[in-house]
Amino acid sequence: MRPRKNPATRDADGRSPAVPRHGRIRAALALASVALLVLGCATTATSQAPAVADDTPVHSRNIQHVANLAKQAPFDAMFSPTTDLAFTGKHAIAGNFGGFTVYDIGDPRSPKVVSQVVCPGAQNDVSVAGDLLFLSTDDSRSDDSCQSTPKPATDKSAWEGIKIFDISDVAHPRYVTAVETPCGSHTHTLVPGKGKNRGAVYVYVSSYLPDASLPDCRPPHDKISIIKVALRDPARAAVVAEPVLFPDGGNPGGNGSTWYPTTGCHDLTAYPEKDLAAGACMGDGVLLDISAPERPYVITTQRDTANFAFWHSATFGNRGDKVVFTDELGGGFAATCNAGVGAEKGANAIYAIKGKGDRRTMELQSYYKIPRAQTATENCVAHYGALIPTWGRDVMVQAWYQGGVSVWDFTDARKPHEIAYFDRGPLSETQLLLGGAWSAYYYNGYIYVADTQKGLDVIDIRDLRTATAKFTRYDRFNPQTQVRHPR
Repeated sequence: MRPRKNPATRDADGRSPAVPRHGRIRAALALASVALLVLGCATTATSQAPAVADDTPVHSRNIQHVANLAKQAPFDAMFSPTTDLAFTGKHAIAGNFGGFTVYDIGDPRSPKVVSQVVCPGAQNDVSVAGDLLFLSTDDSRSDDSCQSTPKPATDKSAWEGIKIFDISDVAHPRYVTAVETPCGSHTHTLVPGKGKNRGAVYVYVSSYLPDASLPDCRPPHDKISIIKVALRDPARAAVVAEPVLFPDGGNPGGNGSTWYPTTGCHDLTAYPEKDLAAGACMGDGVLLDISAPERPYVITTQRDTANFAFWHSATFGNRGDKVVFTDELGGGFAATCNAGVGAEKGANAIYAIKGKGDRRTMELQSYYKIPRAQTATENCVAHYGALIPTWGRDVMVQAWYQGGVSVWDFTDARKPHEIAYFDRGPLSETQLLLGGAWSAYYYNGYIYVADTQKGLDVIDIRDLRTATAKFTRYDRFNPQTQVRHPR
């Protein structure tokens, strides 16, 4: 989800007006009392409760919906959306704007809540390494504790960054420490250490939208932050590098432009085995060399000023010769899956990676967008997903907010096509509310979906094109740290 620090609305010159960062998040999440305007991401108060629609799931014949576990108090309010997922052993961990939830998925058809940790601080994206859980805080807070309260980002003492928990006992996660980072941590990506640093993990922190009025988040903010964490001594975690990715300033945007200028990155996906990372950085998509984890650098950059409004996230093909970038048109708040917006905006773009070493380039092959039109009250746009570990094919499962979940094949990068889907009806027949699938990932035989309002969905796909994935098992899975699966 994009709007968080400064609002996504623009003034007449196409610039984003300066607003304290925490204000936009809380305004956006007052979902029970606002209607969201299409593409503007502005809010309008309403005194009427939303008219509840029939949101019974529909799906392709090769999909079976095997379980839903609704959000549990205190995370069950509309303004506490479920966000990203990470997996370790027989557990799935879901972030939430209010904290995180650990689920037992040992029996995927009967998931259970093991524990919940109240720790407010949007978006609370999660990842795991060993016995450690990492939690992103991109909401200016009074301090780094889980008892913090909101505080204006204009206050120098306000805190944002990465929190670290010990989850060796998943029933009782234990807070360990926190590391503050410039502009907070909207998302983060784990990169394993090498050689003498093999016992460490690097946390690549993505953040963006600086403002001159914010003492800890001032322009140009053309960098990411890298935190080094010794897995056996996480209390000593610290920022060890802040590499500048855009020394020329990146995409400048422009007067009346529909795309965002580059002022940081929204998300990174690392492919450590290939020494690569792909960065979705607002106005730019970048390919990074991460062979030296503390010294990543940009190999090549792409822009799409015709169709992309906001470069949001990335996924590599299994061989590392393709990369899918997503465009979060409307910031996740807008109804963009319709004929008026079209098939190339708010979509995925598939790029072929050509050449070798530092001479590699990315060449656009095609776009993919779900083929089902959604209603005007359904926020819908390309969002988080990852590969299904099928042998010899590139098949991705992906969340589309109220557009549901799409399973699609991009083995032929010029001819991507959907092979399965799962889709609920709108949350409301009269209001555009934030809802639907935030993230969707395949893990050890099943698709797990973090639905912003409905909680955890479990889906079984039975299709010959994905059948080999049933034979792949992982001990741990962080979707933004990609691993190669069998071919």
